[in-house]
Amino acid sequence: MRSARRNLKVSSSAREPLLAPYPQAEEHRSLSPRVTSRIIERAHELIGTPYRWGGESEASGFDCSGLLVYLYSTIANRKLPRTTTSMIAQKRNAVDQDELQPGDAVFFNHDGTGRASHVGLYIGGGRFIHAPRTGKTIRIDSLDNHYWQRSYTTARRFSGESG
Repeated sequence: MRSARRNLKVSSSAREPLLAPYPQAEEHRSLSPRVTSRIIERAHELIGTPYRWGGESEASGFDCSGLLVYLYSTIANRKLPRTTTSMIAQKRNAVDQDELQPGDAVFFNHDGTGRASHVGLYIGGGRFIHAPRTGKTIRIDSLDNHYWQRSYTTARRFSGESG
């Protein structure tokens, strides 16, 4: 192997990097106030729609993550991960509770594991819209409610839009 190295001639161009620098990720930016407002308006229109596990349409009903997937895809043309677990895995989008803005996803732990198992859409004023569980309908609840205070886990801000 040593002799092979000695016989190699390195041209000046070979000293340049073989790969271009890795491109930087797109700068994090929030949804525009107009788009956020439209998402929240549409969420209000869906109040009373039945919960359905795995549901992600107005016709069939929504589960908690399906509601957010629907709102972001139809209004902001933004594809969100389909499940609560995969949404919360977007750690770079984490938001402190005291920095919540309308349009943020708020996560809760229902099963005692400490991991998020439920998600809702923060609408401002300490309130959020969500699809709670089987037998219930989409509704507004308050983060000030003892149950939601106790089960609150974290929040994410999903950015970007097209059009």
